[in-house]
Amino acid sequence: MGSAGRAGTARGSGTAERSAASAVRAADAHGPTSDAVGMILLAACSGWALMTAAATGGRPEGLLLAVLAMAAAYAAGRIFGAVFPVGAPAVGALAGAVLAFLLPHLRAAPEGSSPLGHGGAAAALLALATGAACCAAWAARHRGARRALWTLAVLVTLSALLLDSLAGLTLCAGVLLISPAAARTARRAPALSCYGLAVAGVGAAAWAVAADVLPDGLMSSLEGQLTPYRVLLWRDALEMTREHPWAGVGPNLFGGLSPTVAESVVPDGRPHSALFQQAAEQGLVGVALLGAVFCWVLHALALSPRPTGVVLTAGASLTALAALAAVGDALSFMVVTVGAGLLAGVATARPLSPEPLPSAAAPPD
Repeated sequence: MGSAGRAGTARGSGTAERSAASAVRAADAHGPTSDAVGMILLAACSGWALMTAAATGGRPEGLLLAVLAMAAAYAAGRIFGAVFPVGAPAVGALAGAVLAFLLPHLRAAPEGSSPLGHGGAAAALLALATGAACCAAWAARHRGARRALWTLAVLVTLSALLLDSLAGLTLCAGVLLISPAAARTARRAPALSCYGLAVAGVGAAAWAVAADVLPDGLMSSLEGQLTPYRVLLWRDALEMTREHPWAGVGPNLFGGLSPTVAESVVPDGRPHSALFQQAAEQGLVGVALLGAVFCWVLHALALSPRPTGVVLTAGASLTALAALAAVGDALSFMVVTVGAGLLAGVATARPLSPEPLPSAAAPPD
């Protein structure tokens, strides 16, 4: 490497180190407040589900269990990430990849499903597993361990081919490519803001498809990818949202009120989108709470004392999950919700021992 290359590397390392130091100071100052806000938001999600269920006769048990599982997983991730900053995400990556293969219902394909929809649960697990392996690599001290963990991330990505999951391969490859660049990012907040905008863009595109406001050619292309059945479900959800904009029709009542579900041969009672399920069953307030929880996760990552590579890689994996959930059923599976909570907790933990400098955790040549 020439002198110019060494100088560029030194400048990049110095910038990353200053960014990490700044994040530690921010975590010291605002970390407890951020945690409190997160718990308040999760409690608000539970409370709103109970209120809408009481008003409509809905059944909030599923959502309450999901919120509880995410909160418990986040707390567990914080604990294990503090004690085992390398081991915890490495074990999580292996567990996520194995579960994607061993749980057959994650790959089930009911009527009208597509790689972006119901089967996206396996893709979501693989994306989370890839992100966890990369996070472990950034936290590792020894070159051999780092090489092994980067290799694990590549193997998890390639395993999507065995599941015939184009969505999984795309998302995992995206996380794997973003991770090295993310570690050299000077400031976290702009990158995390871009993650939030990306998810908002996917949600807006899904809403545009459901509202049929796109040009005919683009609409036909997207409908072919999403399947006409899914688009009809989204339109049912959109109609319910228009009729009950604030509180929705009630938790877990979409399936009983959807004409498309009633005519389906194998109904599953879901609109195949976390966004539209929340809008139809808990109204715009429910959508706002769901978005607020995701924004809180990004804010917690911005304040994390972990290295920038860990933070932005975890953010990329969680963004991939959020985008997938906007057009599929990924969040309807408890194992995916738990995995997301664990990864967020590990990425915002405060390890008991000092972590390696960003330059020492660079990907292998």
